[in-house]
Parts: sequence; structure tokens; C-alpha cells
Amino acid sequence: MKIIMSQLSKKVYQLLTRIPTGKVTTYKALSQAAGTKAYRAVGQILKKNPDAPTVPCHRVVKTDLTLGGYIGKTRGEALQKKKILLKKEGVLFTSAAKINPMSLYFFQKQ
Repeated sequence: MKIIMSQLSKKVYQLLTRIPTGKVTTYKALSQAAGTKAYRAVGQILKKNPDAPTVPCHRVVKTDLTLGGYIGKTRGEALQKKKILLKKEGVLFTSAAKINPMSLYFFQKQ
């Protein structure tokens, strides 16, 4: 089955590959870097990521530095998997569910 991607999807997936191991960005920052205010649309694009975790959608968190969602789920086993992936990559946590701001990645304007 061939998947047709929108220009926004392509941009979002390309930006994800720039987030280094051990770092995370926010849905808002990713959306802004992609040139859109459609934050929810970006979340839906991440939910449909055909190349996860190679294209690291798990490195995107909510603006309040909580995990947000993963593979279309916002709680339970999916979020535990996201947390395990992030910890394995070296992302720092300040509490059980909150990312340390030192682990934030900021996109540079190009």
C-alpha cells in the first residue's frame, strides 16, 4: 500500500530527524518550525508516523514537559513505552512524568 504524504507531513518528519538523541522538543516548537499553527494536525501526523522509531516521533512532548501521547494513545502502556525509549536515549526527567528542561531541543531558524 502506497502512502501519499502531504507537504506538511514531509516537513514534520524531516524536522524530527534533526532532534538529537537525548533531547526532546514540544509539539508547539515542532509546529512552528514546520511553519504552521496547526498543532493538532502535527500531532495527527506524528500518530501516523510510518517509520517510528527511526523517525523519532517519541521525542516530542507537550509544552508543559509532560509526555503527551504516543502511537495515538495518551495513557497506559503506550506512554510507558515512550518514557522507556526516552530514558534509554538519555532524556532527563524531573519527576515520574515530567521532562527536565535541560533535555529540550530548540530548532534553529534556517
